[in-house]
Amino acid sequence: MISVLFAVLTAFSNGAASVLQRRAARDAPASEAMRLSLIGHLLRQRVWLAGICMVIVAAVCQAVALATGPIAVVQPIFVIELPITLLLAGFAMRVRLPRSLWYAVAAMTLGLALGMASAAPGGGGTSVRGAVWVPTLILTGVFEAVLIGAALGTRGNARGALLGLAAACGYALTAALMKDAMARLEGGGGAVALLTSWQLYATAAAGVGALFLLQNALQAGMLVAVQPPLTLGDALISVLYGVTLFGEHLRTGWWLVPELVAIALIALGTVHLARSPLASGTAPPPPRGLR
Repeated sequence: MISVLFAVLTAFSNGAASVLQRRAARDAPASEAMRLSLIGHLLRQRVWLAGICMVIVAAVCQAVALATGPIAVVQPIFVIELPITLLLAGFAMRVRLPRSLWYAVAAMTLGLALGMASAAPGGGGTSVRGAVWVPTLILTGVFEAVLIGAALGTRGNARGALLGLAAACGYALTAALMKDAMARLEGGGGAVALLTSWQLYATAAAGVGALFLLQNALQAGMLVAVQPPLTLGDALISVLYGVTLFGEHLRTGWWLVPELVAIALIALGTVHLARSPLASGTAPPPPRGLR
């Protein structure tokens, strides 16, 4: 299935981007938090620019995935970003990965496979009626404002987690807008219909906003605080958008039992990965030449 393949490629690209961006953001001055000057500081670092290149690759892969499959199928696959991020971080830091970490990765992978097979997300349309976007954008804006307001009142990992969840909501909204924009491309109007759709420019705005929130999340807290709400929040909120905006469906009834087992496997794997030295920030730093 093309959408699944490109969703996996997106997860790998985003994982690599998280590692590169975290390495650059952790050295940014605390005085630049929640300021545009933070982006100016990061623009002068080649590692961060390499991370942005991976973000662009991920965006292209995500667009292909969303154009060829339901959002409730594509976005949940991104839960594998967390293990991918930690595995790539271990490789970059030249850290030997313990066997237990591989067990956690296997648990999350199995949980994802079980959850997708049980929920069997699908159906729905490829576009959204314009009027439906109005309450969606209002509710999303309120949710984001609450998270950002709460984050500004905290420090450290708590701020990182809240901003990570806010970024997740931004990325989920970006995916929904992107899928709706791509429907214009396939609807017969071609490139003209795509370039004249407000969804395309809203996608760019939402993506930039989510990226800004993510940079501040990575600066404020450790990867263990930022990545779980970022990855899981993106998946869950995207499913919500898929069901409410595109009319996609999930299995219910007794299927909820294996779905809950899948969630438990993913949660257990996430907790174990969160305790690893790579996630806690206690792993040895990378060689100076790799900074």
